[in-house]
Amino acid sequence: MEKLPEKMRAMVFEKPGEPLHLKEVAIPKPGPNQVLVKVIACGVCRTDLHILDGELNKPKLPLIPGHEIVGSVIKTGDQVSGINAGDLVGVPWVGYTCGHCKYCKAGKENLCENGEFTGYTVNGGYAEYTVADYRYCFHLPLAHSGPEAAPLLCAGLIGYRSYRMADPSAVNIGMYGFGAAAHILIQVANQQGKKVFAFTRPGDTVSQQFAHSLGAFWAGDTSQTPPEQLDAAILFAPAGDLVPKALQVSDKGASIICGGIHMSDIPSFSYDLLWGERIIRSVANLTRNDGRDFFELLKNINVKTETEFFKLEDANQALDKLRKGDINGAAVLIP
Repeated sequence: MEKLPEKMRAMVFEKPGEPLHLKEVAIPKPGPNQVLVKVIACGVCRTDLHILDGELNKPKLPLIPGHEIVGSVIKTGDQVSGINAGDLVGVPWVGYTCGHCKYCKAGKENLCENGEFTGYTVNGGYAEYTVADYRYCFHLPLAHSGPEAAPLLCAGLIGYRSYRMADPSAVNIGMYGFGAAAHILIQVANQQGKKVFAFTRPGDTVSQQFAHSLGAFWAGDTSQTPPEQLDAAILFAPAGDLVPKALQVSDKGASIICGGIHMSDIPSFSYDLLWGERIIRSVANLTRNDGRDFFELLKNINVKTETEFFKLEDANQALDKLRKGDINGAAVLIP
């Protein structure tokens, strides 16, 4: 077994609106149901921005953020089964569910009343090591076990949950906000015979070109009307004013799926935009079944993530670039 140092480097969040601080902290010890993971990579997610900016306002403080973790198991608690030292695992956003609330009993653990969340209510992966409940870790297939796999653990998983909320018969799929999640899901959609319509911020021709390079049927900005009506639209951008815009270009029966954990206010709109049994719905967290299904799907569908790597100590730079929309694909920290 690897001999561990007593301390590790971590980027620590102490107060909303302030940058993260690089600190030396004690390496955590795994509890009975936990595994100690040596972090290979941790993705930088827009949810991290919502936490740091105070829009998600109930974090554990001080906090080590990060919930798109790829790592190697170093040590296991005495009640862990099915995961061994040396295994490559992914650690996602959902870190614990109680199993006994009404949502858990109904198979909706993503809505658990007592849930814990990696990099929000428990420490995450902006560090050299982390601990995680083994029951919420995923064994990673060899093809997706390197640093480039980190975005799959949230952008991929939440994107996939959002994507399959649409009617399976939907062909024309709109994706608003062409970042980490959309660039993964477009590859899934293309290989399942869908047509993807990519919407970016006005003037963002770089992201539009990126979408075209990944096989988008059409790419334009949110002020434009696509050449065909949408059967479904997934909003990855946290902008509430996109909801009526998506309704305007969607066919009867279409679903407008809000894929983010936080969104600005949705403005009022006339009922005729909703009429025709159009649906607006949100996505909350994920279930372990989502993860299992997604990684099983990746055995038969080729997905390649576009990543920009940063050193752990450059996490603030990565977050700033993400906030400005200067990342094509996803940002990933390498401890």
